[in-house]
Amino acid sequence: MRHNFLIFSVYVLMLTSCSKGQKAAHVENVIPDLLPEKKPLVYGTLENHLGINAFEWSFSESNNSIISPGKMDVIRSFGGFRHYLDWEKIEPEEGRYTFSPTQFGGWDYDMIYAWCKKEGIEILSCLKTCPPWLLNSYPEGKRDAENVPAPYGLDRNLPASYIQQARAGFQFAARYGKNSTVDLSLIKVDTRPRWPGDPGNKVKVGLGYVNYIECDNERDKDWKGPLAHQNAEEYAANMSAFYDGDMGKLGPGVGVKSADPNMKVVMGGLSVSKKEYVLQMIAWCKKNRGYKPDGSVNLCFDVINYHHYNNNDAGTVGKAPELSSAAKVADGYFALANESAGGMEVWLTECGYDINPGSPQRAIAIGNKSALITQADWSLRSVFSNVRHGLKRTFFYMLDDVDPNNGGRFASSGFAVGVQRRPVADYFYQVRKLMGSFKYLENKGIDPIVDIYSENKRKIYVLYIPDEIGRTARYELDLGNATTATIYTLVPGADDMKLEKANTTNGKLTLNVSETPIFVESNIN
Repeated sequence: MRHNFLIFSVYVLMLTSCSKGQKAAHVENVIPDLLPEKKPLVYGTLENHLGINAFEWSFSESNNSIISPGKMDVIRSFGGFRHYLDWEKIEPEEGRYTFSPTQFGGWDYDMIYAWCKKEGIEILSCLKTCPPWLLNSYPEGKRDAENVPAPYGLDRNLPASYIQQARAGFQFAARYGKNSTVDLSLIKVDTRPRWPGDPGNKVKVGLGYVNYIECDNERDKDWKGPLAHQNAEEYAANMSAFYDGDMGKLGPGVGVKSADPNMKVVMGGLSVSKKEYVLQMIAWCKKNRGYKPDGSVNLCFDVINYHHYNNNDAGTVGKAPELSSAAKVADGYFALANESAGGMEVWLTECGYDINPGSPQRAIAIGNKSALITQADWSLRSVFSNVRHGLKRTFFYMLDDVDPNNGGRFASSGFAVGVQRRPVADYFYQVRKLMGSFKYLENKGIDPIVDIYSENKRKIYVLYIPDEIGRTARYELDLGNATTATIYTLVPGADDMKLEKANTTNGKLTLNVSETPIFVESNIN
């Protein structure tokens, strides 16, 4: 057990406030993981964890050069945008790059990225899939966009085999990074108009829109066979090329850092939460990239990244984050980063819940709450858990459904339908608006959860029951010297939370707490 007897005693005492006839679900699973093994020294803002996975078409409707006002309101729910960016969009022909507009689809990435920066939405561009011109090196019948990003037949243990993808990384970083002094002779933008009157692409560098780029997605995938799966050593070689042209050995115009040393390179999110894969990548770097002058390993990534979906042990139904393995996995990666990667940031870039009742990743209806409300509750509680356990960013899968009528895993996990937010996006919108810039301060209770966030002199308490059976409780919150408080309640279908002013009694406030988070701001006169 991770906590001492005192914490256990407090937990038992708190259970006495549960509503009549209700008990804590799976108590033995709740106690160990609600608090982290080790706290980070610095916490980021809450909105760093209100991220979403989406595509370029999530911003526009019929006109690719205009962001839809309705979709603006949806995207403003989020503090981060993980862009699934197909390589072929920016390099439709080898060595010819298009960004604004793209050759395929006519998408305007300059416009989308500039808008996100203006709105304070951090961008993670995930450059993924092989373009058709690279796939043509594979024999017919073996061409799949998710194949390893190297021409067929090359040695996948050599960084040089991935030089084409690393060149694309250079071009992207040169345009959207912060380095305005990139050698223009290395820029390969295709300025040819697509048709008479087409504006065409223009050479631009140092736009400063993007701080993070991810080298492909789930390269540890094994469900598509050996052509799509990379072992840790192969992926480390891939990343070494993508990161800095294998420490410059691959020549000019190769690698993200060669274009912008300040752009952060995020390793592709692991589909299976296995720390050993990351440790093997670190070992590869020790052997092949050596050490920096300060004695640290010369790693070829700046962020450790994994995917994890909360469900039961059998993988047949989604689980509340506190009753799943989520915290244990986060603690494991956090420990790995501190012990073997110099305290590197750890991100979770895919998580979430389906709402189709046939999905093995579904959120369940609880009492009078529909699956849509449970999806909202569990997703928001996942945010607070991830913050508490030291992760630096979270991105949810994903903005739009693949198919809401499909009972397959991940098909109905959308946060919106067109320009209509689901409750989960409403919750994110409201939380970001109220306290997106706040930072986690400390935890004051585990059942109910009582987390404290602060910004300057403001302090907001987040309270909820870590369960999935509709349990409620009466809880006395100690607000110190505060004479009054503001209670904020989430409202599906609205832009703002409902608020209620309340007086304290000697600084204490008695609250009704449920499995849906509530927020209390102490007002000190």
